[in-house]
Amino acid sequence: MVVRAGRVIAVVGGVLVGACGRQGGAGVSADADASAGAGAGAGAGADPDASSNANASTGADSGGACPSGMALVDGDYCTELELTCKKSWYANWNDKTICEKFVPPSHCGGTLVHKRFCIDEYEYPNKKGERPRVMFKFHEAQQLCAAEGKRVCTETEWTTACEGPEHKPYPYGYERDPWACNGDKHYIEPKVTAHDHKGRPIMAFASTRPEVASEELERLWQGVESGSQPRCVSDYGVYDMPGNVDELASSETPEPESKFDNVTTGGPWLYGVRNQCRPKIYTHDEGFSYYYLSTRCCAETDGRPTDPRAPKQIRRHEKWRP
Repeated sequence: MVVRAGRVIAVVGGVLVGACGRQGGAGVSADADASAGAGAGAGAGADPDASSNANASTGADSGGACPSGMALVDGDYCTELELTCKKSWYANWNDKTICEKFVPPSHCGGTLVHKRFCIDEYEYPNKKGERPRVMFKFHEAQQLCAAEGKRVCTETEWTTACEGPEHKPYPYGYERDPWACNGDKHYIEPKVTAHDHKGRPIMAFASTRPEVASEELERLWQGVESGSQPRCVSDYGVYDMPGNVDELASSETPEPESKFDNVTTGGPWLYGVRNQCRPKIYTHDEGFSYYYLSTRCCAETDGRPTDPRAPKQIRRHEKWRP
């Protein structure tokens, strides 16, 4: 499996057998990963007693470069990462090739871009022992981060923090383990309460009636509390990146591949989905929210001021609108 600038090409024995990575669309109100349905299993092919990542950091010790609760990432992002997949299978309901085992080490066939930034240890609200918050749109995520003097992480920052200095496909190593980072759960079909004038479904989890939305969100929830997965940590000391809840990040990829200011990254708790560090989905606009979609905040190091705007907003010279 060769990854170039986030693109993943599955190769077995030198023969091209499939592709995944920068993901395509999935409809009006569902992530591409949300189509994981019939045939989905739970915890397939994983050993709950598998060894932990011996190289993982035990906490966010930034040496004073970052605020409390944030980890320092001081390393390189690879623009064209090459990985060989040793064992894979095809999730036909989600049109996705899932690599179970990569051959270490990875190889950077592109450019190494140095990055130094602070990143929250956990998904928003960055509190160990609490559930990650979900169901906010991109600008709402930006406002939440800005209120703390931070910004939504960029896609390459997120990837760098997840892959670690070795550019691993998973924060814990080269072999997929849904017991390390919450994944491979059976798909639960969201309820539809009605349809709008264009025939599009109105989902119960997005209901304007709080009691309806709350009950449905609780029914669909298969996540775990932040910090409850000790092996789901990158070598930079950042927790819960792939699996559990999906995350919003700021797009740096130009059109036509990425038309919007945001991407989704990491992958949710479902079976047959991304749940890797590098693949991204670029097809959801800034108004998209979902029952398993959260975010994570980043900031500049050493107390420098942090611009809350996304890279594309900065390039368009947009003013910040709190």
